[in-house]
Amino acid sequence: MEIYVWANYVHSMLRWFVLLLLMVAIVKSLSGMVAHKVFTASDKRIGLLLLMVAHTTALIGIYQWVIGSWGLKNIQHLGMSTVMKDAGLRFWAVEHIAGMLIAVVLITMGKRVGKLSIADLSKHKRSFWFYTVALVIILACIPWPFREGVGRALFPHIPL
Repeated sequence: MEIYVWANYVHSMLRWFVLLLLMVAIVKSLSGMVAHKVFTASDKRIGLLLLMVAHTTALIGIYQWVIGSWGLKNIQHLGMSTVMKDAGLRFWAVEHIAGMLIAVVLITMGKRVGKLSIADLSKHKRSFWFYTVALVIILACIPWPFREGVGRALFPHIPL
């Protein structure tokens, strides 16, 4: 169980890096789009770093969903019908993981745009939209402290 506690902590902390990198990637794409800049190695590096952190966060989240008590185990013990009728259970068993996986796919697509043989302006536009939609989905699926029934601390305590 100790590994699960650390996974929860790391997963919760990595979300801040994903959000920060997403905002940087969006700003870079927007400035490249507005100023008609070349899609540079720096743009590609930010996308790669974002991709790595998002995928790592997703893998840890999938581990938590399978091993922890809020995801797969709730579905197995209570049944999908019961889980879907309860907003808190549904959030953890379905909404959070589905939204985050969709966001990671969009981040991956945004990163992939940089490898396409298209105009730099198109690369900036496409990556901007992929990253922006991913950010909106992530913001909607984070268990913010103000969310009734599913809220979590912004900065979890370090497990000792």
